[in-house]
Amino acid sequence: MRIDGKVVVITGASEGIGAACAAEFARSGARLSLTARSEEGLKRAAGSTGLVTAGDLTSEETRRLVVERTLDRFGAIDILINNAGVGFYLPSWSAPMEQARGLMELNFFALLGMTQLVVPHMRARGQGMIVNVSSIGGKMTLPWLTIYSASKYAVGSLTEGLRMELRRDNVKTMLVCPGYVKTGFQQHVTAGQAPESLVRSRRMAITAAECALAIRRGVERDARTIVTPKSGWILVALARLFPALMEARMAAMNETA
Repeated sequence: MRIDGKVVVITGASEGIGAACAAEFARSGARLSLTARSEEGLKRAAGSTGLVTAGDLTSEETRRLVVERTLDRFGAIDILINNAGVGFYLPSWSAPMEQARGLMELNFFALLGMTQLVVPHMRARGQGMIVNVSSIGGKMTLPWLTIYSASKYAVGSLTEGLRMELRRDNVKTMLVCPGYVKTGFQQHVTAGQAPESLVRSRRMAITAAECALAIRRGVERDARTIVTPKSGWILVALARLFPALMEARMAAMNETA
């Protein structure tokens, strides 16, 4: 898909991958509609021309407002980047149900809600792309982020199902599975802390800008799935070919938490 002139809605756009996507797509000529809780962060990411809608994306009212304001301003939505998400470092067997539900509300149901609002518009126009930001944890379960991984597996399945459902309407979907990205994710988790071995490995993480570049290039070539960095595909392949070995390795990393 050619990005120049396209209208791009990005959730979770006040910092991290979302803000980096805003900068990357703006450089390619996109018109931006950004949403997140932080209005100040959104204004920094949007520049002088982007549309900003601050609010809680788990609220249906906020989601409707984002879509309505975007259509009022630009008259179209060409690309939806569902990026907003949160995690926590708690064992699944002891995580408070309220926190587990809150995680699923943002990571999955808010994403589904935005998709349901935008897809009818895209179908009517016979074009569009839904970009869902998942995680390497949506391809292989990370035991220090088990419930987060479950939410991202759900995002992956939804993205693949949407691709088949919308094929005849020329509305495409792309799944994005970042590995370790230098963002504030660990600082924003709602509880717990990462294993020390994981913290050390993040020194080799990619930047949010590198992740955004991979997303932009994926959109341009109508990619189905992006794993970034590409070396993440090796981990995914090993997890599928040698599941017992990889589970033992991941469990050992988790024991350092």
